[in-house]
Amino acid sequence: MKHVNISIKGKVQGVYFRLSTKAVADQLGIKGFVRNLADGSVYVEAEGDDFALDCLKEFCEEGPERAEVQEVTCEEGDWKNFNNFEVLKKSTK
Repeated sequence: MKHVNISIKGKVQGVYFRLSTKAVADQLGIKGFVRNLADGSVYVEAEGDDFALDCLKEFCEEGPERAEVQEVTCEEGDWKNFNNFEVLKKSTK
């Protein structure tokens, strides 16, 4: 089990990216959150096994149907022991 931080850039807001990410995370048993950032990107923190996190990253590289993903960065982070996967309101960061 590990923790990853994923940043997704492109046309990723207003295309159901967060809700689609939650659906994928829930199917894979991933815990964490997804939120829109003020710069127009989407940010995900996710915890799960390697297979589930790889599948989530693959989804983020494509996104939902109307998304136009330009860049995805993924890095390991500190374990936070999330209880579920949530869609959070837009961040001002």
